[in-house]
Amino acid sequence: MKRALALFLPLALAGCGLKPLYAGGAGGAVATTLADVDVAPIEGKGGWLVANALRDRLANTGGSARYRLSVRLDDKIAGFGVRRDDSVSRERRTLRARYQLIDTTNNAVLVDATAGADAGIDVVQSEYATIAAENTALERLATILADKIVGRVALFAGKPQPSQ
Repeated sequence: MKRALALFLPLALAGCGLKPLYAGGAGGAVATTLADVDVAPIEGKGGWLVANALRDRLANTGGSARYRLSVRLDDKIAGFGVRRDDSVSRERRTLRARYQLIDTTNNAVLVDATAGADAGIDVVQSEYATIAAENTALERLATILADKIVGRVALFAGKPQPSQ
């Protein structure tokens, strides 16, 4: 019975139309498209962190790229926990990105989407510790946003493209 189930399960999954996104490995359609994306400069410290995380994930070799990824960030810190003396005890750092994947051959916008992430930060007596926590949150949020953006671009790359 277990053997029959083990033989039937792969056939059932193949029939549902699912296929691996990164099929074909480094030579597959998704990997080659991701390697052909250049990241435009992004303003600010958060932008520098997000751009570096994107470049690490896209693995562009530095040559001329067919696609350009343009990203605009919105970085906010808001206090929401209050102590008896009206000082803030907790903050929320929110990093939102609006990004566009642009075909450099004709300047067509292929993907226009947003992504966001947020993190909670404890505000403590030491200002240094609070600033360090805010910076650590920004670094973590930058990697989360980069993962979301690359995932969305990979979904675009995995879809069959109309012939030009």
